[in-house]
Amino acid sequence: MEDITPVELKKRISANENLHIVDVREVWEYEEKNIGALNIPLNTLPERLEEIEHWKNEELIVHCRSGARSANAKKYLEQQGFTKVRNLLQGIEGYIVL
Repeated sequence: MEDITPVELKKRISANENLHIVDVREVWEYEEKNIGALNIPLNTLPERLEEIEHWKNEELIVHCRSGARSANAKKYLEQQGFTKVRNLLQGIEGYIVL
């Protein structure tokens, strides 16, 4: 599925859409600043898949700081059968500058 831009995500959050967002940054990064996503650090994703299994066929947005780790998370989730994964381009850094 096509990735999502910070502008599109910000519009959808502002419209109070019910979004499924996973932040794959480390806990300390999440604690510094976050957008309210579920925090599952990338290295713990395999053992925590059951927490998001119910979103397997729904749009699932993943993000990190800049978009690189979440791109890896997207690939991994797609390999696990997730069908609608979108990576937040530019990560939270691109999002917070808007």
